[in-house]
Amino acid sequence: MSAEQSTDAPFTELVDLASRLLGAGVVATNEDTFADAENLLVAAPARFRPHTFGHKGQIMDGWESRRRRGVSAGQPHPADGDHDWAIVRLGAAGVVRGVVVDTAHFTGNHPETASVQGASVLGHPSPEEVAAAEWTDLVPRTPLRGDTAHAFAVADPTRYTHVRLNIWPDGGVARLRVHGEVLPDPRQLAGLTFDLAAQEHGGVAEAASDRYYSSPHHLNAPGRAAVMGDGWETRRRRDKSHDWVRIALAGHGEVLAAEVDTSCFVANAPGWAELVGSDGESETVLLPRTRLQPDTRHHFRLPPGTPVTHVRINVYPDGGLARLRLTGRLTATGRDTMALRWFNALPEAEARALAAGAAAARPLGDAAPIRALYGG
Repeated sequence: MSAEQSTDAPFTELVDLASRLLGAGVVATNEDTFADAENLLVAAPARFRPHTFGHKGQIMDGWESRRRRGVSAGQPHPADGDHDWAIVRLGAAGVVRGVVVDTAHFTGNHPETASVQGASVLGHPSPEEVAAAEWTDLVPRTPLRGDTAHAFAVADPTRYTHVRLNIWPDGGVARLRVHGEVLPDPRQLAGLTFDLAAQEHGGVAEAASDRYYSSPHHLNAPGRAAVMGDGWETRRRRDKSHDWVRIALAGHGEVLAAEVDTSCFVANAPGWAELVGSDGESETVLLPRTRLQPDTRHHFRLPPGTPVTHVRINVYPDGGLARLRLTGRLTATGRDTMALRWFNALPEAEARALAAGAAAARPLGDAAPIRALYGG
């Protein structure tokens, strides 16, 4: 088991904003001669195979820079400063609640210290534009140990689009995880129907009856499940109850259609499923208990007119699901709530550029001053 798997910080239950599955990528690094910086974002734990050598040395599953050789002992090389760095474009912009810097399998070649910074850059910037942005410390420069998952809680309430991992002076880091809350730009979703449960839009699998074999967070992950382990699977029940997952939607909205996907679950799919919506005060059955087939994408049209903030899928009696998609549209309340969270979390300069008067009054409690921004 890697060091990353032993991390039990509460924030690791939040979405990994830096997941390659969400579309994150390394947009720039000053040095990755030994091992590619893109390895930082691989969704799986780092692996190590001893005595596997390439022409540059032992092949490592992580990011590893060359050994620094200053112009004299203890002096940085004038071309690249005194440390190495990698800039990551987050797969989904949001508020960072915690970072994991994992040096799994790097024992004699890990950095002495590291820091993590955040920046917000609008649109589709070039690497040079991102590098020139204003950077804010999320994790200050901190000592690292080898073969260890270092978990750092972050208190900054700002919405960021990029992070930068700095290491001193050089060395290797296996994985970088950036856990937080997705804050979509409401201007990108205005007037659209979309998957209200999806991680990329702010949906969160916030509770589950069982996660013995795999995480319920797989249910609303991007893409299709390639293997059974990409989904959510429970242990076998020996009682008369059932299993369930509750998903907080991107916002208050109407769910118009559902896809209950049992792909890759051939002998262990549930027999039936039910969808129950909640608005915080009452519950409504959106899809009555319905028979499922193994290894099948089931599509259901749902009756409109029942706005909810959460959906619970009940599976009978147990088993596994690959994905749950809940296509719908935000209500006016949902649009306003999403916009308030987004605008209140923007960096000061961005908020002023969009609406100077509203920015001066933050945190806003009413969306009226900013409705023109997103057609609310």
